[in-house]
Amino acid sequence: MQDFPLLIQTKKLPHASSKVKVYYPVITQMGDAIIQRKLNSTIIHTLNELLVEQNFYAKELVELLASFEIKNNQRGILSLNLIVYSFTGGAHGMTIIKSLTFDTKTGKQYELNDLFKPGSDYVKKLSDIIREDIKKWDVQLLYPPFKEIRPDQDFYIADTSLVIYFQLYEITPYVWGFPYFPIPILDLADIIQPQGPLDRMMSFT
Repeated sequence: MQDFPLLIQTKKLPHASSKVKVYYPVITQMGDAIIQRKLNSTIIHTLNELLVEQNFYAKELVELLASFEIKNNQRGILSLNLIVYSFTGGAHGMTIIKSLTFDTKTGKQYELNDLFKPGSDYVKKLSDIIREDIKKWDVQLLYPPFKEIRPDQDFYIADTSLVIYFQLYEITPYVWGFPYFPIPILDLADIIQPQGPLDRMMSFT
C-alpha cells in the first residue's frame, strides 16, 4: 500500500535540436513494481499524445518545450500536469496542458466524474461556482454567457482544492492564458464520492 509521497525523477528526452526540450516525470522505488510501471506507462503514453498534437514529429517545428508540475503527492493521491508548448511560426506558439490524477495504492486513474457520488449533478454544482467566479473576477469570455463545464472537464487536485481549468481559447481569448478555478473541497462535501480522492484529501483538513 502506497500512502506516502512518491519518489519522482525528472528525465529529459534526447533530441538533436537545442530548441526542442522534453522533460517528463518518472516514478521510482515504489513498493509495487506493477503499479509503478502502470503509472509511468500512462504518463508516457499521455505525453506522447501531446507531443504528436503539438507537432513534435513535424518538419516545420521551430521550438518545443515539454515540462511538468506536481500538484499533489500525498495521502495516496498523485495529481500532475503535463505541459507542452510548441511554435511552428506565426504570431505566437501554442500550449496544451493535460492533467493526470492517480490513486497510488491501486494505480487507478481518475476522471472528473469519478470524484463525485453517482447521480450527483456535479456538472451543475461546479458550473454554478465557476459562473460566480467569472463574474467576480470579471473574466472576459469568447462566447458569453458561460453555460457549463464539460462532464470530462480538465482538472487537478491541489491539497484541499479541486482546480477546474480550461484550455487556451476554450472560453477566453489567448491573452487570458489558462483560466483556473480553484474550488475548496469543503464546498463540495455533499456530493463527493465517499472514500474517493476528494474525501481522502478533505479528511485531513
